[in-house]
Amino acid sequence: MSRPRIAVLASGRGSNMEAIADACADVLANDAQARVLQSAEQRGLSRVCVEHRAFEDREGFEQAMLAELRAKNIDLVVLAGFMRILTPLFIREYYGSLLNIHPSLLPKYPGLHTHQRALDAGDREAGATVHFVIPELDAGPAIIQARVPINEGDRAED
Repeated sequence: MSRPRIAVLASGRGSNMEAIADACADVLANDAQARVLQSAEQRGLSRVCVEHRAFEDREGFEQAMLAELRAKNIDLVVLAGFMRILTPLFIREYYGSLLNIHPSLLPKYPGLHTHQRALDAGDREAGATVHFVIPELDAGPAIIQARVPINEGDRAED
């Protein structure tokens, strides 16, 4: 059995992508300045940038991303810090094979600013969740969670 072909969609630094790079063949970014593209290049990974700003609407942007993924016969898509909300158009294509790495212990703190929200709530722990993507934001079934303690004096940036 051959290894599944995995693509990572990312928008930023690339720390999540680096953590899964050994299983990854392709990186697709939506920002040509995203550091993830440099990191992927250093690792010898295939990389593509589909600039979301180049499209009049989300549908056009997502159709372009899907075309890139289809051309590479991608089996699994991992959202690793991808800062765009996907529509049902994209989700349907990879339903069941579309994962998100979210920086909170879902269902707590879907969306943005998760670390600050955990601090503001006085939580004693934070973490990350890998979950299946469904049309509702950060609401898909969790696959795995990792928990870390919040120590006195921790800041969201930490």
